[in-house]
Amino acid sequence: MTEIRRGAVATRRPTGTPPERHGPIGTQREKEPGESSDGHEAAVLLSESRASVDPELRSALASLPESMRRIALYHFGWQHADGTPAADNAGKAIRPALVLTAATALGGSAARAAAGRAAAAVELVHNFTLLHDDVMDRDATRRHRPTAWAVFGDADAILAGDALQALALRLLAADPHPASAAAAIRLADCVMELCEGQHADTAMERRPPTEVTLDETLVMAEAKTGALLGCACALGALYAGAATEEVEALDAFGRQAGLAFQLIDDVIGIWGDPRHTGKPAGADLAARKKSLPVVAALTSGTPAAAELAELYAAPYEDQEDLERTALAVERAGGRDWAQAQAADRMARAMQELARAVPEPEAAGGLLALAEFVTRRST
Repeated sequence: MTEIRRGAVATRRPTGTPPERHGPIGTQREKEPGESSDGHEAAVLLSESRASVDPELRSALASLPESMRRIALYHFGWQHADGTPAADNAGKAIRPALVLTAATALGGSAARAAAGRAAAAVELVHNFTLLHDDVMDRDATRRHRPTAWAVFGDADAILAGDALQALALRLLAADPHPASAAAAIRLADCVMELCEGQHADTAMERRPPTEVTLDETLVMAEAKTGALLGCACALGALYAGAATEEVEALDAFGRQAGLAFQLIDDVIGIWGDPRHTGKPAGADLAARKKSLPVVAALTSGTPAAAELAELYAAPYEDQEDLERTALAVERAGGRDWAQAQAADRMARAMQELARAVPEPEAAGGLLALAEFVTRRST
């Protein structure tokens, strides 16, 4: 059983990484004189990646049958439901940025230029999962607009997701780069892991709250979130011609950073500000989701855990119920555990990054992206 501890986790800085660039998750460290902002570096990388990958994505989506193309373009924010052009947010492009930045770290600008299709393929798979997740979770909004299923219906949204997955693998199959076959295999394996993680998640939701363990919840979270981030990093390494050890280390880096992301995302799902999250505060608690902070609290053996189990066994009632539930999670140590565990996972990610890219300057972009996805406040 994973131990629940209060407070911050003491993290060790791996050899070859800049000192103390990653403070406790959700906090901001005072920068040294002349040091650039990691947030700014990540923003530049994301903007450049969006500019690089969008033409690949638009070209790929244009090849879809019209019935699937209109749903996909709506989902990406590039069309309104009636088919007229739109300029909505297509997402942050974190996963394509990881592909391109990993390729640059290990192979320079030539590797980055060659990895464009791989970056687009990863983004297509990510959006396939979003389309399906929205249907399964009955989420009515995404990126501050109605979800595809809410506009076009369940069947069309599911089919559009299927088409995006097929399109991703076709991009790699048609890519003449020598790493494309290995990349296609790795991405297909990742999709199967994503499906396994989603199955575990939905199965857990049907089980009584006291019968879900923390270890299996962590495994599920890694499969659902960490797997694709790890795959993105690994594909970048493959396109850079990296050795097997470097590819696997970058996969592990992405997985650990992804798990840190999920931990913080779960904290935000309970205590987040709706103005930033785009969904009502405590929506996960109202849905009785067994997120990581909740399961940590339920398995803590505290009096608050028993109270939380009782609350979770009954359907959501009102705002007062929501406040009592959030307080029970916090009193049982769920929030502290999640934040400490996120810091610990980031430390592990840094160790894996140092194995793959021991030169701090070369690793800086990947570190900035990892900090960007995890260093958020509620």
